[in-house]
Amino acid sequence: MTTIDGEVATGFEPVREAFAANFSEHGDIGAAVCVYQHGRPVVDLWGGVADPETNRPWTRDTLQLVYSATKGATATAAHMLAERGALDLDAPVAKYWPEFAANDKADIPVRWLLSHQAGLIALDQPVPLNEALAWHPMADALAAQRPLWTPGTAHGYHGRTWGWLVGEVIRRVSGQTPGRFFADEIAAPLGLDFFIGLPAHERDRVSRMVYQRPDVDLTTVPAESVPEELRELVAAWRDSNSFSNRAYAVTDPTEIDFDSPEVQAAELPASNGIGTARALARMYAALIGEMDGVRLLTPETLASATEEQASGKDQVMLIPSRFSAGYMLPTESNPMTGLNAFGHTGRGGSLGLADPEQGIAFGYAMNHIIGGSDDVRATSLIDAVRQSLGN
Repeated sequence: MTTIDGEVATGFEPVREAFAANFSEHGDIGAAVCVYQHGRPVVDLWGGVADPETNRPWTRDTLQLVYSATKGATATAAHMLAERGALDLDAPVAKYWPEFAANDKADIPVRWLLSHQAGLIALDQPVPLNEALAWHPMADALAAQRPLWTPGTAHGYHGRTWGWLVGEVIRRVSGQTPGRFFADEIAAPLGLDFFIGLPAHERDRVSRMVYQRPDVDLTTVPAESVPEELRELVAAWRDSNSFSNRAYAVTDPTEIDFDSPEVQAAELPASNGIGTARALARMYAALIGEMDGVRLLTPETLASATEEQASGKDQVMLIPSRFSAGYMLPTESNPMTGLNAFGHTGRGGSLGLADPEQGIAFGYAMNHIIGGSDDVRATSLIDAVRQSLGN
């Protein structure tokens, strides 16, 4: 039986039970979950193994790469700049990044980058990975790239490119790389254990990821054997030219080893944030309220930042999705804690979110990358939070 460490406030015991069940029933190997309520930590739990190769235990200070949950941190940085008057989300991207105007992109507003409406999910010519990690070659390639649909007419998840697109705007406006801006303006004031671009001296604290292979690779079975509700998505997976594949093929090689020191040290503001569940929850708590004298956004800015910008069928994920200017919003398949919640998931199940109506902020990080409809770990924890609130 996995040992669970940490604390749970009275009334939130269902979250401890769900967290333990994630290990015993749902495949967690090493993980942490944290919940704040009205600025006060009510759940802070961790357990399991951080590195199955060495059997290193997951401790209170274990760091975990959270994939696209990073996008919530990067979006927060952009909205802070907007609140300060340094960035106008409705101004053309080219106002801040003149080279971006190439290929009929002069009128694309910053807002469409944040809300996945720019049509820049992929590149006609992928960038060598080592150059992408160096930043500028990828930013240059995206500035030159033509949109793959008429911007503003549809939305599709910019899984990889989003970080360079939004991050380059942050860099041009602030004069700092997005990772440096986050470190100085968000992490430091709040004391967050979270990095976009991992310092070398923090490397030994990072958990090693474990990837679960699917029991059945649907791309190899006859089309008629694929469940009807999955046929469109599986057909897209089989097509190397589909948006679903091209969105994750922007580097050469396509596959990125997120356990490697080089990748973890680089700044990939869409996908390589590394931190604790506590840091995720604390950041979201500081978005909806004051934390030790720090509030990241005013209520007015937050309302604007979390207003729906795009919804309906996603051109990349091929399922319904909803986005504000940078944050994911609740859907039927991802209800979060309520209709007014916002946040961002990451590959394999990591999640950070806030619910201003409930006063709840939540973070979950884990090293077993499962994904797919069979992964109920984050959902089980969210359901337990709702149960604890009497919802």
